[in-house]
Amino acid sequence: MDPYNPGSLAVQARVGVRDLADHVGRSITPGIRPIAAAFLEAQPMLMLGAADAEGRVWATLLTGAPGFVRATGPRTVSVAAALPEGTPDGAPVGTLALDPRTRRRMRLNGTASTSRRGFTIEAEQVFSNCPKYLQKREWYGSESGRRPGSGAARHGEALTPDQARRIRAADTFFVATAAPDGLDTSHRGGNPGFVRVDTPRELSWRDYPGNAMFLTLGNLESDGRAGLLFLDWETGLTLQLSGLAHTEYGPEGRVTRFRVDRTVEIPAGSPLRWSPPEYSPSNPTTP
Repeated sequence: MDPYNPGSLAVQARVGVRDLADHVGRSITPGIRPIAAAFLEAQPMLMLGAADAEGRVWATLLTGAPGFVRATGPRTVSVAAALPEGTPDGAPVGTLALDPRTRRRMRLNGTASTSRRGFTIEAEQVFSNCPKYLQKREWYGSESGRRPGSGAARHGEALTPDQARRIRAADTFFVATAAPDGLDTSHRGGNPGFVRVDTPRELSWRDYPGNAMFLTLGNLESDGRAGLLFLDWETGLTLQLSGLAHTEYGPEGRVTRFRVDRTVEIPAGSPLRWSPPEYSPSNPTTP
């Protein structure tokens, strides 16, 4: 069975990487290998992409003591956290486990169901990604007395000047996308300035060369719904954006344009505290 949906196949053909994508796609399996299970259990955070009851796609940060995410079977993961508010039980989800300390990341996509401890995911796709564009950070620990997601959430329909400033200074964000066959969550990284704020409701960024799978761009070909998550690594502030995105192909390469429909800012969205970054040597120079 082909691991790619029609959108990804179309982008791979357009860019001329079908053979490479077929080779890389062999790493996508439904099973959770022991090395993947050990990696998951060592992480204090998990990025989760899901659609809410109105169909909007969001990327959400989940945190806990290492072990809060663990494999409980060859295709099952248990997460000791609540599904994001508005996510239906039995919904497709895409997750990304990322370790800035080692520049390692893995994706696990499947179906989520609520459980006594939080929720479980029945895996359908499990695979690792290369360390390109990952900034290295050390984990300083968790701020005591802070419950993840605590603090008043600020909702909006466009970026405030302060939010725009944070995005322009960002070196990392997470992107969740939807397609007929499920959800996927991925990472984008670069030197500060790699994300442009074109207007209070429009962002854009160049698509850097990656692993040739084109899962994110393929989903945008098929659907267009997307959720972005920006994290202030030192203070724990989270900024979530939900909207629509598309990719433009031109002489300067691929550029993804995102239109903001909804924003949610949580000042204490994460209790985790991380060091300033050591930028990836793969990051292109920001113009």
